[in-house]
Formats: sequence, structure tokens, C-alpha cells
Amino acid sequence: MMRSKLNKLFNAIGIFKHPSSSQSHGFASNVRYERSSMVTPEPCEQKVITPNAEETYEEWLSDHPSALNSFEELMNTAKGKKIVMFLDYDGTLSPIVNDPELAFMSDAMRAALREVAGCFPTAIISGRSRDKVHGFVKLDEVYYAGSHGMDIMAPPRKHKSGDYNYQPPVAVEKDNSVIFQPAQEFLPEIEKIYDELEKATKELKGVTVEHNRFCISVHYRRAEEKVHSDVKKTVKEVLKKHARFHATTGKMVWEVRPSIKWNKGNALEYLLDTLSLAESSDVLPFYIGDDRTDEDAFEVLQKRGQGFPILVSQNPKETKASHSLRDPSEVLTFLLRLAKWRKNSA
Repeated sequence: MMRSKLNKLFNAIGIFKHPSSSQSHGFASNVRYERSSMVTPEPCEQKVITPNAEETYEEWLSDHPSALNSFEELMNTAKGKKIVMFLDYDGTLSPIVNDPELAFMSDAMRAALREVAGCFPTAIISGRSRDKVHGFVKLDEVYYAGSHGMDIMAPPRKHKSGDYNYQPPVAVEKDNSVIFQPAQEFLPEIEKIYDELEKATKELKGVTVEHNRFCISVHYRRAEEKVHSDVKKTVKEVLKKHARFHATTGKMVWEVRPSIKWNKGNALEYLLDTLSLAESSDVLPFYIGDDRTDEDAFEVLQKRGQGFPILVSQNPKETKASHSLRDPSEVLTFLLRLAKWRKNSA
């Protein structure tokens, strides 16, 4: 029964195992990709609402209240629940910086994250490569999902029955964890795209190309504004030769990734499943993130009707988040209060 439910989950997200496949056939080799994404889509950034437009930040807060000001209310809901923490990295645990290689988190944030991970299952879901995020965070107490959830280090399943012994063939046991990578078949083409983007942007001053294993980030935060349109044109031109890939925009960055039905929301669901909490009625996931790709995870929590999606933003913008925090310093305060609440209520 459980295996049937899991198969339905993977079919729903666009990943399936052929009935005739043997265990030696890679799970990732059967990943479906969206044929509607053959043409690179236009930018789909979150719409920022200016004070002179629909509403001011204070008005926006009435619909997305501060998670700090609402802390007691959130914790009243959390009583008796199994809390699971999910967080983005850039702009959430670390400040947004001009050079992505210098996006270090503070020692205070690391200590707070360690405290929270000691209280609840905690995972970081980032667009960065999994190894790079681990290098920034330097904590073994948390789980990591890199490349927008396409490279997941998850806990071994906590089996409750024979049916729950199901494991996707691509997952392998390593250091008491499971590595899940649904986009493995795209790796050779990702290397080609990375090389092409490196060459194509070489003359664009202030533009850097970051290899995140299963996706590629083209950063232009340090480029002059007149170069921004050239970056967009270059990315689209390169992707004309790679029909199975698409690009979306984030905060001064183009994200290039395989057009498969897998995102941060799917990664959240996968991690809940490996924790044996996907079908729990008393699980309470928190997801804290600041960028457009985090909206996929917000939507999952919204549809589940469980948990709290929290957007990190100092500006009003369209979001599926229920609550908000202004910046990483408020994220730090929230994490410290959460850990303290757990210890006091234990």
C-alpha cells in the first residue's frame, strides 16, 4: 500500500519507474521533462509592489504578518506537533552579497541553526550545489538539498512496515544518509551549457557563471545596468541549442536547469517522506525563504494545509507565504526563539 502511494507521488511530480525496469536501471533515466519548456520562457520574477502601487509594506504585513510578532500564536499551533524546519540559504541564512563566493553565514547564525537542528529535523534547500552549501554551513546536524532540490542528502527511511521499505533505485546509502539525484541523466549536457555560458559571457563585465552541479547560475549583480539585457539575450541564445533546459530569474541571477517536474516543493515532500512524516496529521513544517524558487515550497505547504511558509523580504511582493521576516537578522532571532521555546516546553 505504501509503495503504491509513493509511486503515485513520483508519478505526480513527473518521475516514474517502468514496471519492467531492473534495479540496475537508474531512477533518473526515467525522469520526464516538460515539452512545453522547449522554448526558454520569459523571466518570471516575483512582482514587487511599490509603495505607490497596490499597497505599502505595512498594509502588506496585514496579510503576511511578522513571524516574530506572531510567534506566540505560531507556537500555540505547534503544541503537540512534530516540527520540521526547511530553510533557503542565500538571503535567508546569509545576506545577499555582490560576490556569491563570499555569501558566508555568521557564527551566530550557525550556532542558532545548530540549536534548532538539535530540536527538530532541519534541512537547507538551496539553488547552490549541495557541497557548496555544506561548505558554507559546516554543520553535519542538518540535511542538504542543492541545485533547487535536485541533489538531496536525506536520512535513511525510518521503516514502519514492509511496504515502507521502498527506495528509489537512484538513491544510495552513504555515511548513514541517502543521496537522491533525479536529474543525473542531464549532467553531460549541463557541462556543455556551463562551458558555452562561460565563453559567451566572457566579455560581459561583472557577470559570473556558477556551476551548481545540476543547474547553473548566471550572476549579474556586479554588472552595470546596461549589461543586464545582454545577459538575458546571451542566456536565451545558448539555450536555443538545449531544448531540455529552461531559464528563470531570481535576485540578479538567471537560473538554468533541466525542464523536469522537480523543484524545491518536491524536495520538501521527498524529505518529509524519508522522515516518515509525509502522511502524518500532526507534522508542522516551517519553510523560510526569500526568492521566487521558494514559492514552490510555499505552495506545497499551502496545499497541504499544514505548516507555515515564511517569506524573507523588506518589500511587499506577491507570495504564497503566510508570514514574513524582514531579513536574515530576523531569521536569526526567530530560530533562537524557536529553539528556546522547544527547550522550555520539553
